[in-house]
Amino acid sequence: MLALQRGSALLVLFLSAFVPPPQCAQDPGMVHYIYQRFQVLEQRLQTCTQATRAYIQDFREFSKNISVMLGQCHTYTSEYKSAVNNLALRVERAQREIDYLEYLRKADMCVESEDKTLAEKLLQEAEEEKKIQTLLNASCDNMLMGIKSLKIVKKTLDTDGSWMKDAVSNSPKVYFLIGSRNNTVREFANMGALLEDSTKPRPRKLILPHSWQGTGQVVYKGFLFFHNQGTPNEIVKYNLQKKTVEDRMLLPGGAGRALVYQHSPSTYIDLAVDEHGLWAIHAGPGLHAHLVLTKIEPGTLGVEHSWDTPCSSQDAEAGFLLCGVLYVVYRSGGHGPHRITCVYDPRGTISEEDLPNLFFPRRPRSHSMIHYNARDKQLYAWNDGNQIIYKLQTKRKQPVK
Repeated sequence: MLALQRGSALLVLFLSAFVPPPQCAQDPGMVHYIYQRFQVLEQRLQTCTQATRAYIQDFREFSKNISVMLGQCHTYTSEYKSAVNNLALRVERAQREIDYLEYLRKADMCVESEDKTLAEKLLQEAEEEKKIQTLLNASCDNMLMGIKSLKIVKKTLDTDGSWMKDAVSNSPKVYFLIGSRNNTVREFANMGALLEDSTKPRPRKLILPHSWQGTGQVVYKGFLFFHNQGTPNEIVKYNLQKKTVEDRMLLPGGAGRALVYQHSPSTYIDLAVDEHGLWAIHAGPGLHAHLVLTKIEPGTLGVEHSWDTPCSSQDAEAGFLLCGVLYVVYRSGGHGPHRITCVYDPRGTISEEDLPNLFFPRRPRSHSMIHYNARDKQLYAWNDGNQIIYKLQTKRKQPVK
């Protein structure tokens, strides 16, 4: 504005130099005309100054708005990038599930081309056997021979629940999950803190974002895996240290449509851990159907393989895996002895002739859960509010012929 005023003054002085002095002025009308033109010019300069101020103010507001919008754009870009990455992971997982469902569809068709030769069938069987041998390649060759002893660690008023330690970690922490539908996990520093049943030290409480369904939860490598309540077949992977949901999956094969064990009326998917890693047990289609055993890759939550077992869900109360072998506990009518009467070995290294009579000590009710801990080499169980440890007797498997 100051520059405009100075320019106006200079212009006036410049034009004044050409105006004849009063004594030389020949035409007063000309002088009046020049004066009017000066006034018009000054008004226009003032108008230009006001317009310039308005433009400057508008430009400042525009710059401010642009800066805010650029910041929001950067935030949205980061969010969209994260969403796209998550979508890509889910698409990849969905593709794996589609491939697996396609495999099941083809298997259910049970139609083989007539020109398929016997050599091709044998080759396919050999490749399948090789895949199973590669999948179950952990150095574990033990089989269960008996239940040595029973130890009641603690007693609560809750009929159903599960308790466990991390199956592979050296951590002494004990995890306590009360009820068949809940979202509060109690983490005790060690077994002594659980036994003391006191407030010192107080257990760490973890509030899950979703409630679990049943008593088939497991803790594996610092993560809690559980069946999400309200969904038929969703498995949630929860980070116990960060208190966040790490991942989730949909267990295929009709999982979660029926109870996995007849005498465990709230468990539809039973997760298990042994020397080979993470497993899932669920019932197949139909009333009192046979159990389906699924091997899960814990890092990606992808399905590695599934087996239809000969073990029935009728009269079953619990199951666990030891060295890649499924042991199912039965109780006839819910009142007889607890007995393992069905064993399934995907590798075929154990036959029924190799098994002794495997009985559990008599308890008044069916077990709410029985899980094997690969590090302690013993079973953790929950029966009528009692938290129990079973010590095991094992022997080496027979070599595969």
